[in-house]
Amino acid sequence: MIETPPGGFQPAIKRSVTIAGHQTSIGLEPIFWEALEAEAIRRGLPLNALVAAIDHARIGSDDPPNLASAIRIWLMAERAD
Repeated sequence: MIETPPGGFQPAIKRSVTIAGHQTSIGLEPIFWEALEAEAIRRGLPLNALVAAIDHARIGSDDPPNLASAIRIWLMAERAD
């Protein structure tokens, strides 16, 4: 049987970030915001800088997903390493 995760299933929360001087809104579930913030701290980067780096990598891919999906994919790949 699958258990409900701690804190339950929570909807995405929209937050504004600045990428290359432009504000954009990203909707991520709280668990992904927490992981993204933790990774930014671990790397010694502001959150906006980490999101911009992920966005830059996303744009360079053959079939880029939307930014929120790219962040989730990147975070899961980082956790797998």
